[in-house]
Amino acid sequence: MSLHLARRLGWGVADQAVSSISNFAVSLVVARELGPHDFGVFSLAFVTYAVVLNASRGLATDTLMVRFSNASREAWRPAVAAATATAVAVGVAAGLLCAVAGLALPGPLGTGFLVLGAGLPLLMLQDAWRFAFFAIGRGDRALVLDLLWTVLLIGGLVGLVGLGWESDAACLAMFGASAAISALTGMAFARVRPRPSAVRGWLVDHLHLGGRYLIENLAVGSSRQLRLVCVGLAAGVVSVGQIRAAEILMGPFLVVLMGIAQVAVPEASHVLKQQPARTTRFLLALGGVQAALAALWGTAMLVVLPLGVGQALLGDIWHAVDPLVLPATIAVCLGCLSGVATTGLRAMGLSRRSLPAQLTGSALYVVGGGLGALVGDAKGSAWGYALGAGIGVVIWWWQLRRGLREHTAAVPTALEPAGALP
Repeated sequence: MSLHLARRLGWGVADQAVSSISNFAVSLVVARELGPHDFGVFSLAFVTYAVVLNASRGLATDTLMVRFSNASREAWRPAVAAATATAVAVGVAAGLLCAVAGLALPGPLGTGFLVLGAGLPLLMLQDAWRFAFFAIGRGDRALVLDLLWTVLLIGGLVGLVGLGWESDAACLAMFGASAAISALTGMAFARVRPRPSAVRGWLVDHLHLGGRYLIENLAVGSSRQLRLVCVGLAAGVVSVGQIRAAEILMGPFLVVLMGIAQVAVPEASHVLKQQPARTTRFLLALGGVQAALAALWGTAMLVVLPLGVGQALLGDIWHAVDPLVLPATIAVCLGCLSGVATTGLRAMGLSRRSLPAQLTGSALYVVGGGLGALVGDAKGSAWGYALGAGIGVVIWWWQLRRGLREHTAAVPTALEPAGALP
């Protein structure tokens, strides 16, 4: 069992690392080459991509992972054809909305949204193949797809800079084009084509599960978008870029965190079944380890980045980002503690408790970050979000404790299966 978990964790961490490198590369090029204002514009478009990605996963691939993990090839193939088509459909719908927004918005921001809208369908398909291969235990193929995407993206960005063609729109176009090649490669690997005619059936058959995931995922993604919009309105687009840059600096640690999350729910479910009295201690230990790792990463950044590394990574924007590192680190540490409470609730299948906690936490993210921006620009927003994250920890653990009591008292068949949540 330990070897199996180690292998699964290894593929997950490696894949997340490569995926994060591609996101980091395009953000770093924009931050260094285009300056604070253009980086703020790019950040708004990029966060919109993240919101759409969360919606696609909620309706398509989260459900695929739950219902068809380790399924036979005969069951996996039609499910993947339907799920990938659903992901593409989400990309098409969101792309049309981005196109409308792009036509309405002025200047580079409008152009950026037009380019993003054109690339969204294949960006969603690329992400869907990753989860499809993980569902059948082929994490190696998911890793190959992300490696291909990253190599093509970095090569393309270097070419843009070398030719002097770098711009928000050009970087977003390269981001989408390189993902498209990876997505088509995934189709060749799987020997499965997305089947548009199966989208309606997929949505109807998995409405209960997909609908819940959609709401939770959109709450996470939309709150981030809303926070940046609030910051932009309260403190200007330059502050948006500064906050996004601070998030980028936490990226390498978040790769490890997401890798751990891939096995957290199954492990919590195992503890819950075998030794339910140890569940709280297990979750506290898991959250404590993650929070300690986040603190170590943040401390390293506080020590190393001011020595010239921050300037080398982010250019002139670094001096404004430096004061955001400490509150960003605190917020991530608190997020680790909230995350393990999420793990516990999902292991028990208590979505009626995880959903309100997620909605409340997302509201705190927006309110704390937005009001903080009114008081103190980007720095105020960072500290406001950290405060909201602290309150969120209390809410999540309150819901977890109530959920544990309910789980102990409930008849097992009255609960959703633990495997019904990722």
